[in-house]
Amino acid sequence: MRIIDLTVTIGPSTYSPPSVNKPIDVNVIRRSPGYWQVTQVAMALHSGSHVDFTRHFQEDGETAEQVALSRTCGTAVVLDLGRLEPGHIITPSDLEGCNVIPERGEIALVRTGWSDQAWGSFPKYYVDSPSCSPAAADWLVATGATAIGFDCFPEGAAKLTDYSPADFVVHHIIGEGGAILMQSLTNLGELPTDGSRFGFFGAFLKFEGAEGVPARFFAHID
Repeated sequence: MRIIDLTVTIGPSTYSPPSVNKPIDVNVIRRSPGYWQVTQVAMALHSGSHVDFTRHFQEDGETAEQVALSRTCGTAVVLDLGRLEPGHIITPSDLEGCNVIPERGEIALVRTGWSDQAWGSFPKYYVDSPSCSPAAADWLVATGATAIGFDCFPEGAAKLTDYSPADFVVHHIIGEGGAILMQSLTNLGELPTDGSRFGFFGAFLKFEGAEGVPARFFAHID
């Protein structure tokens, strides 16, 4: 069995999406004699690889501690769109062209190649990212996938600093459709792209009251 890490690296140079546009604040505390270290971190919970829950856009939505890991772990399949151009808007035709349809209860991973080439370059990673059209989000939800992951920044409206909560259409479609939205995966090209299924894990922090949390995404390939 081979483990494939699908998580981007974060650190002091990592910025959150434009809606907040904050770096990660890292404060390292050490004591001596000998060696002892504790690190304090202040960050937006949506920085780097993360999962979003419906509290992100609904006042009575679910939060991290209420969501079972079974919804982000299980059998997965890749919809391989190749390396999309900056600003490309994913359509249902793009997804249908993959000739792969996730089955109900599976996890759908949409590969664009964007995180592989642009992660760490801010604000380029966010503002130039391919995004998902509402129609494509509807297509994905209609498959019955329990979770839907992207290796890009899929919400077009969230690229801007001037937005309203109602503009988060893709979040609404996926969350209200019963799926979990997973963002900023990477390395999806290391997974089977021929429709073969594999084990996927989206292990996220069990943070009380959190509308979204960092995650460690990985897959195992037999």
